[in-house]
Amino acid sequence: GAGVLISQYFGANRLEELRRYAASSIVLMLLLGLLMSVIGFCSAELLLARFLGTPQALLPQATLYFTIYTAGLVFQFGYNIAAAILRALGDSKATLYFLLVSSVLNVALDLLFVAAFRMGVSGAALATILSQAVSAAWVLRFLSSAKSGIRIRRGNMKFEKRVVGKVIGLGIAPFIMQSTESLVNITLNAGLQRYGGDLYVGSMTIMQSVMQMLVMPIQGITQGAQPIMSYNYGAKNYSRVRKTFSLLLKVMLLVTVSGFALAALLPGVLARMFTQDAELIEIVKKMMPIFFGGIWAFGAQMACQTTFMALGQAKISLFLALLRKVVLLVPLALLLPVVMGGNVLGIYIAEPVADVIASFTTLSLFLIK
Repeated sequence: GAGVLISQYFGANRLEELRRYAASSIVLMLLLGLLMSVIGFCSAELLLARFLGTPQALLPQATLYFTIYTAGLVFQFGYNIAAAILRALGDSKATLYFLLVSSVLNVALDLLFVAAFRMGVSGAALATILSQAVSAAWVLRFLSSAKSGIRIRRGNMKFEKRVVGKVIGLGIAPFIMQSTESLVNITLNAGLQRYGGDLYVGSMTIMQSVMQMLVMPIQGITQGAQPIMSYNYGAKNYSRVRKTFSLLLKVMLLVTVSGFALAALLPGVLARMFTQDAELIEIVKKMMPIFFGGIWAFGAQMACQTTFMALGQAKISLFLALLRKVVLLVPLALLLPVVMGGNVLGIYIAEPVADVIASFTTLSLFLIK
């Protein structure tokens, strides 16, 4: 949400408003980080034992790690918003640089605390939050310097309701897209366990892992395209927006069509990357081409949805975020196996049906708007 608005104000050369939105977003994220730290710290054992089903033997160590890790969430939140602001300003090199520094520092501290000092899981958790704290302080310091191009000052660090409201309004769509992933996983796995059994649940784990291999580059490409479109939309350079969308659509379709071809032609090869169980491989070989049957159209949905976000179309983005998973996929995954007489195949069919309907609905709305 913050990235879209900052890119638009940057393109319109409205630097004072840009600083206000950037500063208010930082304050919002730091407050949310503190809130989540308190919640996680106070309810670590409850969350791990009751909601995540952590085995009793692992619970003490898991609780120790989780408690230390959540204490440092404010640093993670601070780093994430600062990195989002840099991306919105088109400074992808600085973002990558800070990420690499954080990763290398995390590894070095892991070796020091875990291998040298023998601190176990507490050392691993401490290494993570310390590396995040250093990165957050460094990148926030960078944003307050002249090198950043916007130089956020302490006087700008205010919690402005109007500013925060607009940021949350745009950010709610990607939040729903990510948060509903758990709902989808629970629905699919519960259905597979009921109608198929453990092997079918295992097949879904493999296919979702393959899906992640496809989704990660898609997310990277859309994150790179969004600031360009938002900047040029703010600068009223609409022809550049159209050219960027056209290129994004072509690249997205190339990625998703390629993913569909791999799933359809080489399901056994992909399955063997994750398991050597012959029976499980056979299920994946049979079901993967079906499960990935509509992924080729998903590229159009992501390109259009990213463009709606980049142009600040919060309501449409929210509707599209809900459409594929909540409105279509979850109900279909519950309904189709029943309609097909308890056949587990219905759960696998739900994914391509939801993909195709959602993609064509999104494309139609995009052409109308």
